[in-house]
Amino acid sequence: MLRLIISFFFLLTISTVFAQKANEAVFFSQKKQVNKFHTIGDLEDLKKGELIQLYQDRVQEIITVLPLLSLTNEAGVRLRDIGIKEDSRHLKILKNNKETTEKALEISYVTIEELVPYADTEKIIWTILYFEEIIKKMRIGMNGNF
Repeated sequence: MLRLIISFFFLLTISTVFAQKANEAVFFSQKKQVNKFHTIGDLEDLKKGELIQLYQDRVQEIITVLPLLSLTNEAGVRLRDIGIKEDSRHLKILKNNKETTEKALEISYVTIEELVPYADTEKIIWTILYFEEIIKKMRIGMNGNF
């Protein structure tokens, strides 16, 4: 029984390590993307705290995807998918980009949490709708595909 438990944890650890290695060459993942767009009516029914969370989610996608937009607008795309060699240099550049983006998002979240609540609810709603339009345009891409 003990061997079975140890084997299970060993297998779990190995799969986690390899899963992380496989994702090193991915520009950005689906989890970084907004999965629902809203109407003004939807947003007017929400409380300010809920609006601020939506605001942060949209900022996250824009900050994550926009710098890479000339390379891809699709989640899960790997370096090799667009003809970039997955060597240590390119993986390091992509890793540094991800780390820098995460730090920028942390600072943005704090700023949004601390300052945006002082904005008029109407302006928060307008900004969320504006961000969603930007995201839609980013997803359409140059070929007009979602």
